[in-house]
Amino acid sequence: MPLVIIGVLLLLAKVADFGPTAGWSWWWVLSPFAGAAVWWAISDATGITQGRAMRKMDERKAQRRERAMAQLGLDTRRKGVVDKSREDALRRAKTMAGSGTKGSAGPSEPRL
Repeated sequence: MPLVIIGVLLLLAKVADFGPTAGWSWWWVLSPFAGAAVWWAISDATGITQGRAMRKMDERKAQRRERAMAQLGLDTRRKGVVDKSREDALRRAKTMAGSGTKGSAGPSEPRL
């Protein structure tokens, strides 16, 4: 992309006869476009472009999944808090069930 921007700036300067580019050969002015074409061919042939596209797609997919989980109330960041509250509820239920088998709750045992 930087080569294309440089090429456009040099082309505009050449067409407007601005600065030293007015006396340059057209080959020098258009060479950044050739460099950009060569770079794109190399990056496509080696898989750099495809790898970037796949990483970007994976990031979007992960963000979309997190949004969907949050909208369903299954926020993965709060998973630890939810699990802890479930464990506390199970523990309270077990203590309540255990207190009924031992007999009536005395004054030292709180009723839940």
